Amino acid sequence: MTLPGLSAAVSTTGLSPAQSMSHRNGVLQFPDGFLWGSATASYQVEGAVKEDGRGPSIWDTFAHTPGRTHNGDTGDVADDHYHRYKEDIALMQALGLKTYRFSVAWTRVFPQGTGAPNPKGLDFYNRMLDTLLAAGIEPYCTLYHWDLPQALQDKGGWENPDTAKAFADYAGYTAGKLSSKIKHFMTMNEIRTFVELGYENGTHAPGLKVGPKRLAQLNHYAVLGHGLAVQAIRAAAPGAKVGLADNAVATTPVFDAPEHVEAATKAMREVNASFLTVIREGRYTDLYLKRLGANAPQFTPEEMKIIGSPLDFQGLNIYQPMWIRAVTPEDNPRWQAAGFAIVPDPKSYPHMFSEWLTIGPEGLYWAPKLANKLWDLKEIYITENGASSADVVTPEGMVLDTDRTMFLRNYLTQLHRAVAEGVPAKGYFLWSLLDNYEWADGYEKRFGITYVDFETQKRTPKLSSHFYKSVIERNGL
Repeated sequence: MTLPGLSAAVSTTGLSPAQSMSHRNGVLQFPDGFLWGSATASYQVEGAVKEDGRGPSIWDTFAHTPGRTHNGDTGDVADDHYHRYKEDIALMQALGLKTYRFSVAWTRVFPQGTGAPNPKGLDFYNRMLDTLLAAGIEPYCTLYHWDLPQALQDKGGWENPDTAKAFADYAGYTAGKLSSKIKHFMTMNEIRTFVELGYENGTHAPGLKVGPKRLAQLNHYAVLGHGLAVQAIRAAAPGAKVGLADNAVATTPVFDAPEHVEAATKAMREVNASFLTVIREGRYTDLYLKRLGANAPQFTPEEMKIIGSPLDFQGLNIYQPMWIRAVTPEDNPRWQAAGFAIVPDPKSYPHMFSEWLTIGPEGLYWAPKLANKLWDLKEIYITENGASSADVVTPEGMVLDTDRTMFLRNYLTQLHRAVAEGVPAKGYFLWSLLDNYEWADGYEKRFGITYVDFETQKRTPKLSSHFYKSVIERNGL
């Protein structure tokens, strides 16, 4: 059986010509020039929250509110990357990283979100970028990774349309100042996460539960902020490429029968209707608006045009799949209308140390494949993929995270499958270089391939780090 969109041509080995070329000497070879990187985020690693004029963000406020985070943990110090960035870039260089994705803290540049910029904030990023470039590592910059200035939250946060305009002003200013050193900018990271966890269920900053109507409207203002920022970056940094890091739900067929593949394709568009779909199409799907009914957001044609501003590349953060099957006559009317059914995980389904992180390597094949099929994406980067583990330091000082290594090997095998079939994935950013502050989970859940002793700040590469280094050296598995 040939899946839709795949070449039926096969070689004598049973592989397509592209696949055959990607298997050299027993190695699953990635294309020459494939970018191997890692990723971090400002509040999760920098620390130094009161230094050099940085203003408070919603995560400073949230983390210092009793009962909000695991063990009351905060990002006040985190990995102290603000002072130890040279040490961390040396770790990247030792790994052989080709690229590094980081985020700028909005309140380092504009402490109150708007107004006069703070030159010391950009000074830090310029120092870090100079060190990165001297190490031969290409920077990819995210301009918003959830740390909204508290001053803007005090005025309504993402419920206030002025926040979208303030974000565009900050993004344009920052991109203009850094574009001599950075050629790829991402407006935002995971709009779905900061909208739904921050304003729907309150488990992330700012910790609100606003109800469905307000949620849909602020979601609209968030994607509008993205679109305004795209335009501002293009105006301020005309030579740069602009994209978005989106945690699109990785709709994955339960198995690759044509009817399930078709259902997963429909699901990719509809499950992501208010995020990636509206950004890529400049419109909300009819089914999304019908489902919301009276709770649907208010918008203008001009706003939709801005939201749909063309992008140069697409970042996808992929961790776990959402299993999809074709509908049957017995299914409920909602699924019948949508043309797909979501398959819930049984209690026995395997997961990593974070219970939400269910294991499904196929998601890293199907998500970029289906997104590309729907929206003809010219350039894709896997901007996050990685795993939490209950890491333990052995008496010999090693961290033997075989579970994370297994996770990465299996997921990268599926990414190779996608690339070999012509999906335009150009790079992979492993989450994360370091154990860091993992938001509401504090320091309990470790995602790094480098172990960090948060009391001494000692860095120790884990087994997974040595594995990733070997992948980079061979450019394959």
